[in-house]
Amino acid sequence: MSESMIKIGSDESSADAVARAVKVLEEGGLLAFPTETVYGLAARADISAAMAKLRDVKGRSASKAFTVHIADPESAAEFAPQLSPLAQRLIRKSLPGPLTVIVPVADPGSAPIASGLDASAIDTMYYENSIGLRCPSNKIARDILRTAGGPVVAASANHPDKPPPRSGDEVLKNFAGGYDLLIDTGEAQYAKPSTIVRVAGESYELLRTGVYDERMIQEMANLRILFVCTGNTCRSPMAAGLARKILAERLGWEMSSLEDRRILIESAGTSGGWGGPSAHAVTAMKKRGIDIVDHQSAPLAVARLRLADYIFAMTDGHRAAILRAAPEAADRVSLVLGDQDVSDPIGGSEEDYERCASQLEKSLRDRLQEVSV
Repeated sequence: MSESMIKIGSDESSADAVARAVKVLEEGGLLAFPTETVYGLAARADISAAMAKLRDVKGRSASKAFTVHIADPESAAEFAPQLSPLAQRLIRKSLPGPLTVIVPVADPGSAPIASGLDASAIDTMYYENSIGLRCPSNKIARDILRTAGGPVVAASANHPDKPPPRSGDEVLKNFAGGYDLLIDTGEAQYAKPSTIVRVAGESYELLRTGVYDERMIQEMANLRILFVCTGNTCRSPMAAGLARKILAERLGWEMSSLEDRRILIESAGTSGGWGGPSAHAVTAMKKRGIDIVDHQSAPLAVARLRLADYIFAMTDGHRAAILRAAPEAADRVSLVLGDQDVSDPIGGSEEDYERCASQLEKSLRDRLQEVSV
């Protein structure tokens, strides 16, 4: 197969280019293709001749696996069917994007993707009962991976003694003879490698800092539970306080240690941002050994919704406001009472607040069983 190139705009999707790229992969060729980080070199994991070529070009032994590239985050379960809650959080919050997640797989042969593959293809993707997963955000890359017809592995499109290429021009200059087809969309978005994280249960190890730094990985690794009401002065701060107590009791921890253990329980209001908690809310919580006196009302921010793993709304109106702001959060939003609204006690008596707190506490003892920690 002779070496060739297709050059297209970085923000375009060319059906012809994708079709030619897929054909190269299906015929056992090597594809140099763009991602948002650097240019990669791809091959079909289930075609032994392609893998032999890839190992030869990259100078890798047959005992070392390559990173599996997937078109959509949801495909991760096909390769690693028992992802830990931490791995699921990192995948949901970072992919598609510049992160490679290495996760354990106790029995690679039982993974859904392994059905119909021979042992050599499985060995290509898994190493010592683990697999590296990467879902690039580049549209051309995702279109190719989505229609590739089989599992695709990739490494950077460079010889071992050369730096990873940041553009199609660098591939042309430094990697002649290393590929069968180059899809050139110009300069990569970040022009630096992906970050690599190894996950083991609820712990992780940062193996390589790339586009994402340690602080950003920590933000994505945190388990975040968000309660939403209107003004964020009574219902949602009471619910957040109760959730801290209930989860701490369930886990056998002190409430003060939750944040140190990467569990963040927060609240916000669709019209929040005005002052502290209502006096009756403070009293209702104090009776339960919960201190919310230092709470400050916060507005509902889209960034907070995107990071939240569980979002509990007080009313159907709040849920609708959440979905208008962040439609992608639909599968993470529910009413705290499950099938009914929590009445707003604002302006009511101490007894009204006590009723609201009791209602929230009873429901949360059940609802928080859903939370994977």
